[in-house]
Amino acid sequence: MNLGIDELLSNPSIRASLKNKKVAFLGHNASVTSDGQFSLDAIIGCGEIKIVSAFGPQHGIHSEKQDNMIESNDFMYPRYHIPVFSLYGKVRRPTREMIDTFDIVLVDIQDIGSRVYTYMTTLFYMMESCSGTGKSVWILDRPNPAGRPVEGSILVKGWESFVGSGSLIMRHGLTIGELALWYKDEKKLELDLRIIRMKDYNPEAKPGFGWPVFEFSWVNPSPNASSLNMARCFPGTVLFEGTTLSEGRGTTTPLEMVGAPDIDFILIIEKMSLLEPEWMKGCVVMPCTFEPTFDKHYGKLCSGIHIYTDNRLYKHHHFKPYRLCALMIKAIRLILPDYPLWRQFVFEYETERMAIDLLCGGTFLREWVEDTNADFSDLNNFLRKDEVRWIHIREPFLLY
Repeated sequence: MNLGIDELLSNPSIRASLKNKKVAFLGHNASVTSDGQFSLDAIIGCGEIKIVSAFGPQHGIHSEKQDNMIESNDFMYPRYHIPVFSLYGKVRRPTREMIDTFDIVLVDIQDIGSRVYTYMTTLFYMMESCSGTGKSVWILDRPNPAGRPVEGSILVKGWESFVGSGSLIMRHGLTIGELALWYKDEKKLELDLRIIRMKDYNPEAKPGFGWPVFEFSWVNPSPNASSLNMARCFPGTVLFEGTTLSEGRGTTTPLEMVGAPDIDFILIIEKMSLLEPEWMKGCVVMPCTFEPTFDKHYGKLCSGIHIYTDNRLYKHHHFKPYRLCALMIKAIRLILPDYPLWRQFVFEYETERMAIDLLCGGTFLREWVEDTNADFSDLNNFLRKDEVRWIHIREPFLLY
């Protein structure tokens, strides 16, 4: 198969529309061709496209910033002497001065399939800023490594933030190009949007189910997105960013495991198995022990849970990471009713609303965890209603 960037480079008829245009590039570390060349280098190297500026999302254009809320500065790209504008620094949205540098922006961003992954927010902000200006946005499409399955709740109106910029469900099952089509329609943007589709992409193909495991190397789109397993787990494990528990940052497998120094997770796994064993299927859930070298519980020995989807027991359409992690949180609350579960801190520059609610796109999950009378059918029914609704909403925008 070919990625969108491969199609651009191999098809002269596509490149013809870029002739004599001022072109910008928005990308990051995982913006690479199928043979591993950085997309910006490949585009400039083809000799037919005039790149005048570039943009970097959260973590920087080379994904070099390790943690959340570490800003990047604008700088002059040393190799090509073009300005690189940070969209995670002084501004989150491109300014008019930035927009005025180009006629067309090529967006080549690897997403991992979850509403809270901020690269799609950066894409949406770019689309909004270009709307009505006569500027064009081209998406060089890429696979969604989490595949087509849908899970979670749709963001509640009024809960928009940098980790939830639209009425998306947590695990949306769309490629970045499909997301752009949906957002243009959702916001009724006056925008020249073009999707450079992938060739021969099958999101249901085994064993990757969204990610062509034997064709492309996994290049970290962000520093803590270190594997396909992480991308599959992320729609659930990201919830722990809003808790006092470690989500594995400061280890070699962040967002694949969670834990804390003052909880016995063998007891938690036993409780989970009694409460709702169906939500633990489709993967392997193992107890683990780890010591973060930075971030939450730095230098402390933590008991935890590690989720594995890289084995024969993985069932792509049965695995429900959001439900699995909700079950984990509920089990902790039932065993430790007074445990200080919810983390109170400035999260993605939000000072009033709780991080867990921003991640969930509303208050339902937290309220369900804290309600001693709520059972698992309450959460399941709430999620299922939104999942059915989202499958219907996304249907017109599927390209593959």
